[in-house]
Amino acid sequence: MLIRQATADDAAAVHAVHTAAFQAQNAGVTGEIPEARLVTELTADGDLLPALSLVAVLDGEIIGHACSSPAQLGDDPDVAIGFGPLGVLPGRQRGGAGSALMYATVGAANALGYGLIVLLGDPGYYSRFGFVLADTLGITPPVAEWAPYFQALPLANYAKENRGAFRYSAAFERL
Repeated sequence: MLIRQATADDAAAVHAVHTAAFQAQNAGVTGEIPEARLVTELTADGDLLPALSLVAVLDGEIIGHACSSPAQLGDDPDVAIGFGPLGVLPGRQRGGAGSALMYATVGAANALGYGLIVLLGDPGYYSRFGFVLADTLGITPPVAEWAPYFQALPLANYAKENRGAFRYSAAFERL
């Protein structure tokens, strides 16, 4: 499996990955799957960070995608990024692609100098990568009900002052 930066030519395959990956979770939703729409809107808004939009390729096929976008933490627009969505084709899940994408994202975000990766997701899955509930770091979610699933991973440039209200890119607010 190869993890590489996504390109504009990958857009249709990335959309297909998120549509398939989140289809069951969004049963009954009419129209486009929200996670697939989110990636499209982040891209259209210019908020998909190119160095942190990664695809997993196996046998020449894109089987997974993970992306990150700029975020605001307290008064600092440069310390944290919002991670997600992370999607893997259903037939390829539990094969290591999601973990590989997550580890690649953490390494790249660290190398780029970010202090935190913040996400909304299953603590049972993301804790294996070092994520903790964000409120333990003094970070509050945009929606209070998200708190049990709102997590953060401190990176090398993390400072204890990196706390406060978190705000995702605008595309998240349009979901």
